[in-house]
Amino acid sequence: MLRTGRPVRRYAQQMLNPDRLAVAPAIADALRDGRPVVALESTLISHGLPYPQNVEVATASESAVREAGGEPATIALRDGRLLVGLSADELEALATAPSSDVRKVSRCSLAAAVAAGGWGATTVAATMIVAHAVGIRVFSTGGIGGVHRGALASIPGGPPPSLDISADLEELARTPLAVVCAGPKAILDVPLTLEYLETRGVPVVAVGIDEIPGFYARRSGIRAPISVPDLRTAADVIRAHGELGLGSGLVICNPVPEADALPDDATRNAVDRAVREAEHLGVTGGALTPWLLARVASITKGASVRANVSLIVNNARAGGQLAVELGG
Repeated sequence: MLRTGRPVRRYAQQMLNPDRLAVAPAIADALRDGRPVVALESTLISHGLPYPQNVEVATASESAVREAGGEPATIALRDGRLLVGLSADELEALATAPSSDVRKVSRCSLAAAVAAGGWGATTVAATMIVAHAVGIRVFSTGGIGGVHRGALASIPGGPPPSLDISADLEELARTPLAVVCAGPKAILDVPLTLEYLETRGVPVVAVGIDEIPGFYARRSGIRAPISVPDLRTAADVIRAHGELGLGSGLVICNPVPEADALPDDATRNAVDRAVREAEHLGVTGGALTPWLLARVASITKGASVRANVSLIVNNARAGGQLAVELGG
């Protein structure tokens, strides 16, 4: 794929060296012309789903953005450069690379990954950094990270607080991007995640629902801080947020399609059971999230995976629609 640094010099927001960026021609043209572009992350491809399902979901997400009128920009790292938009060959190469050979990249590891070369897959935080650097305003993902259960308080007789809080939350506080998702991942402490976002000045906006989506389920039982009837109204909030110079990102919560959603109680029961089992087995740190997601998938006999795939593509479509409403 031919790539160009030309529009990057015009749209760069963070003093990022343009020589570290490799922007696909279609993305460069769209940014130059002020047409809507939607960023997509790449950890889904490298660490989230097995091959070939990872390629199928990534391709379906890109197609959903295009059908909505936007240009998809899947973001990753390769050989010391930040790729904004992947070719079909690059997508296939990332999807088939052993996950152990692909760095999972957040803000704290971005420089080391660039310096080391090879493949790197961007998390929510790293995707936000790169997207903002080239002037992309909307980013669609599955769910954001947050405050893990037990991160800020200890259970009597249990381990001390882990302080396990996702870098996604700090990135949302410092990088002005609209992040479309199905809410915080269901395995997290959602109320504490919302409190943290409120403290850091990050608006959390639910679309078409008065609760925070339950990720796999449409509802969580937790009232949304802000709710709007549709994406057009969400765009009004995003536009006003930018005009006020508030500086943070926004979380735009889009519930999983009803046809693929798990029942609310089934989601809560599966997550609670998985968390208890992880505590009993002593699963912690970086191994915890993938273990919990895999265990929830097993408990729900694959229904959580189907819901996850559905919400990822649905969020990509919503991101495209939102970018069109924002006018680029």
